[in-house]
Amino acid sequence: MSIGDEYSYRNGDHGLRLGFLGVGWIGRHRMKAILDTGLVGETFICDPSAEMAQTAAELARQAKIVPRFDDLLAEPLDGIVIATPSALHAEQTVAALEQGIAVFCQKPLGRTRTEVEQVIAAARKADRLLHVDLSYRHTKAMSLIRDLVRKGELGRIFAADMVFHNAYGPDKPWFYDRRRSGGGCVMDLGIHLADLALWTLDFPAIAGVQSCLLRKGAPIPPDSNDVEDFAFATVTLSNGTTLRLACSWGLHAGRDAVISANFHGTDGGAAMWNLNGSFYDFAAERYRGTRTDLLVEPPDEWGGRAAAAWATHLARDNRYDPACEGLINSAAVIDAIYAAGSDGTGTYEMGRY
Repeated sequence: MSIGDEYSYRNGDHGLRLGFLGVGWIGRHRMKAILDTGLVGETFICDPSAEMAQTAAELARQAKIVPRFDDLLAEPLDGIVIATPSALHAEQTVAALEQGIAVFCQKPLGRTRTEVEQVIAAARKADRLLHVDLSYRHTKAMSLIRDLVRKGELGRIFAADMVFHNAYGPDKPWFYDRRRSGGGCVMDLGIHLADLALWTLDFPAIAGVQSCLLRKGAPIPPDSNDVEDFAFATVTLSNGTTLRLACSWGLHAGRDAVISANFHGTDGGAAMWNLNGSFYDFAAERYRGTRTDLLVEPPDEWGGRAAAAWATHLARDNRYDPACEGLINSAAVIDAIYAAGSDGTGTYEMGRY
């Protein structure tokens, strides 16, 4: 019996009833990944663009287009997939959870740690499943590295270097409006780096941050609505690990993207990186002194795995999963990077998170 058949048998229906809020490129991609699981029965679509909504509806056998978010919430949904501008994520996720609807949300879940805490509190209160589309966790490369770290095979991890340079930049204006996006390349790309590092290290607390945020090569005035297009930060974690992050939009990188995650331990090291500037092709290696062992190389169709994993989990159990609470620590890193980068000193010290 397939997962989809098992769900239908146990629930006496014909699959999950899912809403899709925002069906631009990323929303449609995640929608297709979820539909491909075979777990979905009824599909409900909401997008301000009638053309995009219709294009998305063509992916599903049974799809209903609804005009507004409130109309979507009024449908008999098991879950909702949110792929809207960042400023809307927390509010829309809370609204869905309060209706008893499980949520899969694009990153970032919130623009600040406070917003993330509010969303997680709502999920806990509603006792509903909450996942965020932190898709790089689902690459084979990072999964293998995390296993090595968690098993202690690299010894104590004392340093991690995380990089995400994008030679381009977002193509939608709201990304460059701090009020709507919450920030620039740190919010867009740095959240992946912070999450991957903390997820691999079992979400340690953070003790302090030093950071530098630039826009077109110059510091951003404190009262500006501009967002950074280049950032680097050094994060001190409560377990003694030093985490370094660097990310950018529109960098003269010599290729489409430079993406890497390096973990340095007392008994060895491991690294993931993108091949030939690709946004999609990743390899991973393990290091012992001068020895290098290849862990994995492409192909690896990972882009929709996070969405499919949420749907599979939802088909089994729609209740609250405390694993989402690690998102608070990742949000705290982002908050601290912005606080340090805007206070004139580049340094932010904090207590245990």
